Amino acid sequence: MPTLSDLGQLPKRLLLGRAVRSDRAGESLLPKRLALPIFASDPLSSVAYATQEILIVLTLAGTAFLFLAPWLAIAVVLLLATVVLSYRQVVRAYPSGGGDYEVAFKNHGQFAGLTVASALLVDYVLTVAVSVAAGTDNIISAFPGLNQHRVLIAVGLVALLAAANLRGLRESGRTFALPTYLFITGILVMIVTGLVRDLFTDSPVVAETAGYTVTPEPGFEQLGGLALLFFALRAFASGCTALTGVEAIANGVPAFKPPKSRNAATTLALMGGIAAVLFSGVTALALAADVKYVEDACDLQGFADCDTEPQRTVIAQLAAATFGGDTSPLFFAIQAATALVLVLAANTAFNGFPLLGSVLAQDRFMPRQLHTRGDKLVYSNGILLLAGFAALLLFAFDADVNRLIQMYIVGVFTSFSIGQWGMVRHWNRQLQTTEDADARRRIRRSQAINTVGGSLTSVVLVIIVVTKFTRGAWLVLLVMPVLFLLMKAINRHYSHVAEQLVPDTDSRTLPSKVHAIVLVSKVHKPTLRALAFARATRPDVLTALTVNVDDAETRALQAQWEKYDIPVPLTVLESPYREITRPVLDFVKGIRRDSPRELVVVFVPQYVVGRWWENVLHNQSALRLRARLQFQPGVMITTVPWQLESSVGRDDDGRGGGPAPGDLRRGLTTDEAEATPYG
Repeated sequence: MPTLSDLGQLPKRLLLGRAVRSDRAGESLLPKRLALPIFASDPLSSVAYATQEILIVLTLAGTAFLFLAPWLAIAVVLLLATVVLSYRQVVRAYPSGGGDYEVAFKNHGQFAGLTVASALLVDYVLTVAVSVAAGTDNIISAFPGLNQHRVLIAVGLVALLAAANLRGLRESGRTFALPTYLFITGILVMIVTGLVRDLFTDSPVVAETAGYTVTPEPGFEQLGGLALLFFALRAFASGCTALTGVEAIANGVPAFKPPKSRNAATTLALMGGIAAVLFSGVTALALAADVKYVEDACDLQGFADCDTEPQRTVIAQLAAATFGGDTSPLFFAIQAATALVLVLAANTAFNGFPLLGSVLAQDRFMPRQLHTRGDKLVYSNGILLLAGFAALLLFAFDADVNRLIQMYIVGVFTSFSIGQWGMVRHWNRQLQTTEDADARRRIRRSQAINTVGGSLTSVVLVIIVVTKFTRGAWLVLLVMPVLFLLMKAINRHYSHVAEQLVPDTDSRTLPSKVHAIVLVSKVHKPTLRALAFARATRPDVLTALTVNVDDAETRALQAQWEKYDIPVPLTVLESPYREITRPVLDFVKGIRRDSPRELVVVFVPQYVVGRWWENVLHNQSALRLRARLQFQPGVMITTVPWQLESSVGRDDDGRGGGPAPGDLRRGLTTDEAEATPYG
């Protein structure tokens, strides 16, 4: 029989589905076919904007330096291969899911571990913001009229992603698998079709911006020497966005089906290979089609209505040129798949952020609530926290990819670098305890891979910080230390609390006696029930206590006390300033001062009401007293509830009709509620 409390949970159940038992946690583990779209959607989808970011920087100087694009793409692919190989060593050595955080913490100590953690937390938030903003761009490329609703669309997509992830990891994997695989297939078909047309037919692919000229930015007309090198490094740093999300698999190893490490390593290799092929193909096709993409559309000479019309993304231009224009069904199919996978790429962060938050909470660097699983066996609090920060970022930066991406990848390359050098130290320790020759060769090979990975990612980190600092990276470098200090402060708090709670001799000592105090305002049923309960506990001393704020009312109370022949003396506290809380506190403190080992138990009668507004009319004095008494050592507070008819929902003889205000709180069945009165 459904209950009214169940009906109150109905919206949550419709959105998230039924709760899952804890003993079914194993059913949420992922096979490789689902793990790939969940954990690898970020690096796979980054091909939609990595090439675009390289072109944005190179076209600052017009078109003179577009010849650098193939070489920069090759450098990005080599870096991607190195990082993938390096992380394959991480998932084998640290299968518990801590990723770079665990590697840094165990091999470099707390300072490095928290540095990596702060970097990853920032990066996960930016992953959601950038991926969703890029997805929104591709939606607008297909439907330009939606440009004015950019922020609303982006924030709405974040909310949908959060809801999908709150439904459970396995369900979100099924949700995201099809769009990711459609995107991979669609982009591969576009690349092959475009390159075949360009190389083997008389109808090469020509982008809609191929005929435009680009106005160079002031100071970029002629570059040489160190200026050219800095310019090329800045474009390379922008292209390194293709590596974002690689670390998510190392953080998500516990979510894989056994054998976890092997499956995670295989998924890493698949992700790296697919991402490299897609990124290389899109870059080659963009250069063959002579795509022009600039930061400000008005720099394209000949672009009409540049102040109001959005510039099409690189993927949109290539799809239109390859498949016959922006009215082709295949154009819309590519745009739909790209927009979907870019939005769903944020799912990498929605899986990585809660897992990392759980690990940090377990280590007492984050609130314990982040370690608690929700109804669907996912870390619900982490998902909601990530969604909130990402939505705030999208709102603050107008969901503009060009502005958001300047802050991107600082955090991820910080974790890359510290993590890889941590692995080098890990292998050094392994060599000290391993004597088998074959095992030592394997360890030295892994160590060499991580050394190369650490060296390259450290160099790239310096390049990113130097080239992007004034364009937004400074904000990330400011937020990371703030997070670091916050985690240290949380850890200090938990450690201090733990020290206070260690059992000692005093905590086992019985009180010398128990002094019960019943607070009295009137002689009525709640007061008599509180007195009865207090007497039933058989305290050593029982005091009925009232405060004199009005002489006439106090005398009337004393008369009623004698009339009902209550077998407990009534103690009256004088209050010349008509306060209630202060005299009671002073009375309790006096007992504790005279007898420090005496336990004081204060019984507070309290009405239980059914209507929200009744709380405003009742219990205010009781709430204030309890709030103050709970800070007094050696004092216990016992609330004695008295249910008013609005909370009980039926009259004394059980008759009446219609649901009562308190039924929802009490969990009555709908049939029972219909038989209860309002009172």
